[in-house]
Amino acid sequence: MPWLKRINSMSQSQKEGLYRLLIPPSLFRRFQINPLTFTDYEGNRLVRFYCPEREETVMIEVKRKLDDPDPVYSIQASDGPDFTQVNWDFLIVNDPDSERFNIDVDEQGRDTMWGRASRNLPEEIKALEAGMAPGQVRKGLGLTREVITGLEYFAKILDIKTISLEALFYHNAIVYERCGFTYFEGFKRMTRIHQAFQPGGKLFRLLDGSTPFRQTGFEKTVRGRSWAVHDGVVSEIDDEVLDEGWYSPKMYLLVGQPRTATTFPDAVY
Repeated sequence: MPWLKRINSMSQSQKEGLYRLLIPPSLFRRFQINPLTFTDYEGNRLVRFYCPEREETVMIEVKRKLDDPDPVYSIQASDGPDFTQVNWDFLIVNDPDSERFNIDVDEQGRDTMWGRASRNLPEEIKALEAGMAPGQVRKGLGLTREVITGLEYFAKILDIKTISLEALFYHNAIVYERCGFTYFEGFKRMTRIHQAFQPGGKLFRLLDGSTPFRQTGFEKTVRGRSWAVHDGVVSEIDDEVLDEGWYSPKMYLLVGQPRTATTFPDAVY
């Protein structure tokens, strides 16, 4: 039986005891949440575990306050194709005190899938100007490495060898490279994107100010490139490697054995 499905067959207290490892310890301290009861000082339970019996997935959500519209932390993982792999499905981290940008819904209130299915351009422009990256509704909390440390510890306990994921946005892939992930699929495409952003390259030439997301100089930073890629520049060039436009690279981390994959050398975020 796959590992998460096996854990999900346990009692609720046993499940929560194991899945607690996927919550960065700093969150408990920062938001004064009891790490044993998952409650605040008033007894409100601020951590939710979705891990039904017979399912092969777990989703954890942490809120600062019950009535906060967004979680400060949400992570989902699922069983891989065999006992040696776990899939890291998504991660959401929000600073609840920061400004919110409604890029996750369009102007009619419909879900945009973080701008991947449709886009709320006025909100995306505000997010861009405030220093956000594509897909961010609020500033983050700088937890990526702490999250990965927890995932690796969880994996080691279960003798899981590989953590796999899909990098939804260009900047995600670069961040995961820095954290020891390498590529199942997409390394050649990421390398070609870097080449095409070099001065005189096909993507470089599209940074012409024609939209707020294609400004001169965006090729110099991870965030700038990511906004341009999100704006569709990759699908607009004639290139045999990039002929399908952007799609999410598939990446993996060998537990305890970080790799070095660099597709944007000396990148500035």
